[in-house]
Amino acid sequence: MLVLTPPLPVKFICAFIYSNEDIYAQTKRILTSRFGPIDFESKLIDFTFTDYYTEEMGKPLWRKFISFEKLRQAEGFDKIKRFCIRLEKRFAVNNRRIINIDPGYLNEAKLVLTTTKDFSHRIYLRKGVFAEVTLSYHERDFGHFPTTFPDYRTRLYKDIFLSIRDIYHNQIQRYKHK
Repeated sequence: MLVLTPPLPVKFICAFIYSNEDIYAQTKRILTSRFGPIDFESKLIDFTFTDYYTEEMGKPLWRKFISFEKLRQAEGFDKIKRFCIRLEKRFAVNNRRIINIDPGYLNEAKLVLTTTKDFSHRIYLRKGVFAEVTLSYHERDFGHFPTTFPDYRTRLYKDIFLSIRDIYHNQIQRYKHK
């Protein structure tokens, strides 16, 4: 007989692109006050992979990734994305963002990012939010897809997500043995 079982909880991550370190720090404080402490923060990465954000956000641009300590259920990430959009708008200057926040999650098999842009490889969640599997885990490494953004294909980013996956793996092992 078919038995539906809920999936294991996932590791909440946020990817940031920003031009102002103070705004990043304020955004991180707001996110941690709402979602709890972080257990990983990447080093500062010079974001030079595309000029897509330059007109709106200026230069130089920086990238960071964080992950949150508390594991969550995968449903509800549309609400998290909409909250992050409100934060982006809160800090915008003359209707131009100075921080871009892309929430998503990681589990043992994949990295999923949320977006408001539909495309052939994205799945609609609700209320204007889509999800995409950006990286998949196989044979002790993350692999990418033809639709994966160029920066997420780099060894640097994959190593960051391997580090976060290690944290998640230890957490999920404890969760399974409760």
